Amino acid sequence: MNTPQPNDFQDFEHLLDESGLRGGEKGEAWRLFKTEGMSAAQEYVETMRAKYAPRAEPIEMREKPLHYQVWGQDNIEAGAFEQMTNSMRLPITVAGALMPDAHKGYGLPIGGVLATDNAVIPYAVGVDIACRMMLTVYPVSPKVLDDPEKAEFAHLRTALVENTIFGAGGDGLHDGKIEHEILDESHWQATDLVRGLRQTAIYQIGTSGTGNHFVEWGKISITREDNPLGLKKGEYLALLSHSGSRGVGYKIANHYSTLAMSLMPGLPAYVKHLAWLALDGENGQEYWEAMHLAGEFASANHHVIHERVARAAGLTPVASIENHHNFAWRETIKVDGHKQEVIVHRKGATPAGKGVLGIIPGTMADLGYIVMGKGLADSLQSASHGGGRAMSRNKAKKNIRPKEQADYLKERGVTLIGGGLDESPQAYKRIETVIAAQHDLVDIIGQFQPKLVRMAVDAPLFKKKAVPTGVIDAEGD
Repeated sequence: MNTPQPNDFQDFEHLLDESGLRGGEKGEAWRLFKTEGMSAAQEYVETMRAKYAPRAEPIEMREKPLHYQVWGQDNIEAGAFEQMTNSMRLPITVAGALMPDAHKGYGLPIGGVLATDNAVIPYAVGVDIACRMMLTVYPVSPKVLDDPEKAEFAHLRTALVENTIFGAGGDGLHDGKIEHEILDESHWQATDLVRGLRQTAIYQIGTSGTGNHFVEWGKISITREDNPLGLKKGEYLALLSHSGSRGVGYKIANHYSTLAMSLMPGLPAYVKHLAWLALDGENGQEYWEAMHLAGEFASANHHVIHERVARAAGLTPVASIENHHNFAWRETIKVDGHKQEVIVHRKGATPAGKGVLGIIPGTMADLGYIVMGKGLADSLQSASHGGGRAMSRNKAKKNIRPKEQADYLKERGVTLIGGGLDESPQAYKRIETVIAAQHDLVDIIGQFQPKLVRMAVDAPLFKKKAVPTGVIDAEGD
């Protein structure tokens, strides 16, 4: 036999991840790989895949899509409408809605909300599973952020820079010494896939990665006296973060999206990314558990960041808010006058049940909003998750000049650490317009103005540091 080379192990692991084979079958595949070589192992995998491969019987779509409500229609691109309409043709679809920050994604548009019957669609959850927002409020005047030359500002900047981690590859990792209960081995035993992700979680907890993720100091203005945070009207210092489940969520999303598509070869090509897993089947149950684990990890990620930064700054919080998107929930809605349990996918949409608190951020320099849901049934109790992109990343890099970004930040008194032109405020829809389009979905109880913002440096990929063995060097956005 030919002795496997290091790259062979990586390639074969990727093949197995996409194969759909079970634990015992994977074990046999690895045995063949180690004893008889790559060719014998590949032959075994292909034989097993052929054995289980479903027949490519056409899956019948609805001739006419179900109706769905739209908020902010005038500012949504045609591609998002096309994707949403296609999702409403699926035989498992029960209801849907499109939020005012919507733009084209994969399968379901970003800003799309979709309710299905006993089925979960991995791509309708998204690649960065449970990407979320967290805001912590401190009983300190935000005036400490007004003058970058003062010692108080420098103190907050140091606390932010030394206790947050951004970047791709090894730049986005720490030494694996941060402790949190979510890292306990007992949480990572459900499947071989999940067991293999614990190492990634150990090195990535408390990190923010790349893309549109950030951690920032800012000024929060509480505008309603009767707010559920129990805060008096006025201004406070606050820390706001946006990040998700990093390599953990990416690997889960990629594995189960690929699996779902492989199990549904009869699904029309224009909706292939909307392949689903039945929740009463083994694959659907596995994904559901893995998705929830990614959600718990993403939440822990934020808590570690906030605790480390606050400790370094010498601050004690008086209130906090946390909410996530890119997730699926079991909820009960009314369909034709009757209650029905459904799976509600919110891909880039904020839960907005009656009285539910949430955060809808603007850009690195524009206002974000603290909101309370009104529980509107037509929106599937959802709202936008931000302003939404007006330009693709490539278009933003080509069309926005560094001086334009710098001038915009200077006018608003914002200090930026890192960040690229693709995340410039000009690349996004105006948050004021997006908020105005959903006045019937949420009440505003406060506003957040960024002042000291940290994001990933826009560095070439070839400059990435290597990652430890077993750590997933990929993430969603």
